[in-house]
Amino acid sequence: MADHKFDYDLLIIGAGPGGYIAAIRAAQLGLKTACVESRETLGGTCLNVGCIPSKALLHGSELFEEASGHMAKWGIKASKVELDLDVMMAEKTKAVGELTGGIEFLFKKNKVDWLKGHAKFTSANTVDVGGKAVTAKDIVIATGSSVTPLPGVEVDNDKGLIVDSTGALSLPKVPKKMVVIGGGVIGLELGSVWNRLGSDVIVVEFLDQLLPGLDGDIRKEAAKIFKKQGMELKLGAKVTGATVKGKKVTLTVEPSTGGKAETIEADCVLVSIGRRPNTEGLGLDAIGLDLNKRGQIEIEHDFRTKVDGVWAVGDVVPGPMLAHKAEDEGIAVAEFIAGLTGIVNHAVIPNVVYTMPEFAGVGLTEEEAREKGEIKVGKFPMMANSRAKTNREPDGFVKIIADAETDKVLGAWMVASVAGTMVAEVAIAMEFGATSEDIAYTCHAHPTHAEATKEAAMAVTGKPIHI
Repeated sequence: MADHKFDYDLLIIGAGPGGYIAAIRAAQLGLKTACVESRETLGGTCLNVGCIPSKALLHGSELFEEASGHMAKWGIKASKVELDLDVMMAEKTKAVGELTGGIEFLFKKNKVDWLKGHAKFTSANTVDVGGKAVTAKDIVIATGSSVTPLPGVEVDNDKGLIVDSTGALSLPKVPKKMVVIGGGVIGLELGSVWNRLGSDVIVVEFLDQLLPGLDGDIRKEAAKIFKKQGMELKLGAKVTGATVKGKKVTLTVEPSTGGKAETIEADCVLVSIGRRPNTEGLGLDAIGLDLNKRGQIEIEHDFRTKVDGVWAVGDVVPGPMLAHKAEDEGIAVAEFIAGLTGIVNHAVIPNVVYTMPEFAGVGLTEEEAREKGEIKVGKFPMMANSRAKTNREPDGFVKIIADAETDKVLGAWMVASVAGTMVAEVAIAMEFGATSEDIAYTCHAHPTHAEATKEAAMAVTGKPIHI
């Protein structure tokens, strides 16, 4: 039961992966819990206009590509394959509805109150929701993030000409030519969707490589793969302006280091240069909670802010903006508030790019590991993996990075059709302090893609079998 001085033991602002998970876990631990959410559905950006709908379109577009020609190599001939984009979008919407509805069911099951509206602090223990004061002993900020705007390129999702990631999930037709501004995870995932569905895609990236923050070998491999798939890459380039005329957008593009500008005309432009924390309108000034230089809320190891009784998790705090990171933090903060010890190992947070093939990694990149000391690296190509070869999925590799002295696994990076699933094995191994030898001497089922991880671990000590 809640303290008689407060309406709730715990109030959570935001029902995304960090917020709704925290709410459910807190309720399971016996706290009287409420969650404030302004959307019409629960799940935040991830379930509504992020992780889930994008994966639905990735899957649908991959099926279309398979039917349009890739199946022919297996003797499966499909003539006159047609795309019904409306049906694909409807299936995406159905998947989103099923999952967001599932969270609403879990709220009811666990007796979590959903307070619909925007929350604004009036004191450390009180927020205003639609003109009504709601009090709680503890309050968790889990408001997530939103797309970062690009000066000179104004997004208008309704027109469908210059869109952000939300707009790119609901285009009414396949654009003949699309420019993706930003070579990060979201831009490449959505760009690959429309590329498979028939759009000519150009990616403009400010840096000289794609996928900033990932391992160097991954970044090099990504460029090769996306070029092979027909996407044009303009690296080391920046967009300085956009002009809309009729149904066309003309972009001004110039080298990142300065130089002669060029123009590119497109039917659709996707702005995907990153995300920023959602902190506006929360009334943080009313409780004396400042932001750091990146607009984030600084926290202690247990997710406490400097204001007593106020906590924060997910995209509004430092660290990678990943749904699964927010989920783990949501569980942990609820457990801390309930008097238990929450655990999140931020050194073991997997990172996945859900293109085809997938790119995944966990732990240190090779570059980061070398800066810290002597290392050993084992690498195994997917073209030598029996399952990948049989499936005609030759692109990619698995790389294991280990400490030169102790053999402890420091990180792993991989490119494969199921890399996002494969990386979990290494994450578990790292969580338990495994060595590369531990992975190498663990029996892996044959034939599976995961055998490439075993072989990469064997390669750390120079004894792979199949290369």
